[in-house]
Amino acid sequence: MAKPLSAYRYLTFDVVGTLIDFEGGITDGLAAIAAEAGTTIDGEAALALYRAARSAPEAGLFPDDLVRVYRVIAPELGLPAGDAHGERLRDSARTWAPFPDSVAALARLAEGARLIAMTNARRWAFTHFAQSLGDPFHAGFTADDTGTEKPDPAFFETVLAFIEAEGGARADVLHVAQSQYHDIGVSRRLGLDNCWIQRRHARPGYGGTIEPEQFTEPDFRFTSLAGLADAVAAARSA
Repeated sequence: MAKPLSAYRYLTFDVVGTLIDFEGGITDGLAAIAAEAGTTIDGEAALALYRAARSAPEAGLFPDDLVRVYRVIAPELGLPAGDAHGERLRDSARTWAPFPDSVAALARLAEGARLIAMTNARRWAFTHFAQSLGDPFHAGFTADDTGTEKPDPAFFETVLAFIEAEGGARADVLHVAQSQYHDIGVSRRLGLDNCWIQRRHARPGYGGTIEPEQFTEPDFRFTSLAGLADAVAAARSA
């Protein structure tokens, strides 16, 4: 049974999709290319194509893989070919925005816990994400640091080893994420308490995130990070 929200010493976070609006970043980037080509795209259709491309065995590290992804999905969307457009989409990650509640909620959560980022993004992209989020993290782990990507349990074990080296324990950790596939299912299998931030609660399907083989009921569920921060504040003051 999960502990009270005020009891966790560490909050580990997925970044892309939980804190950073990657779906908005991708669809905005594709829409800009489409507009220049005199056409339009359907955002949800584009995300479905993106999801399929990112699920391919040949997928590379994110967001560098967006060059290949663009090459795959551009014909389906009626967009112009050329790696220059894919490179533009990749580079747009530097300016992808946090969700409107992310910065303030992270600052509140950091008042009573150590925040650790866990992202499949490359270090170069995470540097920009962290800055846009107000640099709230006690530590950050990327695919470059771990040599693997979530949902590989080895990613989580690398982070847990860091926490244990500081004197923390697995029971001190609440893992916070929006991806059932990359985070919620594997964190449950590893015995971690978890919190699902259901960013797509108002829209059907999984959007740009790979669909899990089965749904994992989380220990905590909120439709925003602000909701988690409010609940933690209430637990701390109780």
